[in-house]
Amino acid sequence: MEPLAQRELFTGPGAGVEDPGALLPAYLDWFRDTLRRKCDGLPQEVLRAPVVPLGWSPLGLVQHLSWVERRWMRWGFAAEDVPPYPQGGEQAEWHVPEELAVAEVWARFEREAAASRALSAGVGLHTPARTGGRFPEGGKPPVLGRILFHLFQEYARHIGHLDVARELIDGETGE
Repeated sequence: MEPLAQRELFTGPGAGVEDPGALLPAYLDWFRDTLRRKCDGLPQEVLRAPVVPLGWSPLGLVQHLSWVERRWMRWGFAAEDVPPYPQGGEQAEWHVPEELAVAEVWARFEREAAASRALSAGVGLHTPARTGGRFPEGGKPPVLGRILFHLFQEYARHIGHLDVARELIDGETGE
């Protein structure tokens, strides 16, 4: 094993990224890239097939994370008037209809991620969310840093789930 000083100490954004206002968005982008990387190389039929015994497909996880981004950033932080769940509720966001192309699921994911990036760009972590969407008028909405941290934990948890799924599918393991 190479000495600690010779190895990269951290995965994700470079070790030089220290400011939490830059670190959280950079890690979210790293997680988004990791999601793509862990799905790379899987044929469409495997991307769509529920993994036994987990009960969800890798593509279903991508779709779920699209909705998570939307719920927390567009409907939540920005209080946009957008549907926070697909028709059929939370369970429906894990099921990808056969007629929905794999490329479209990824395009939706990329659009939601881009919207999240745009909404948080240049905004301080202590900036409160707008009310009227996810957060009711008259209440105390969470600040952007809290919302980004929630997204961080969602990605961390689900990337771990995807590691398990990928190992069950084809034995691939990740970092």
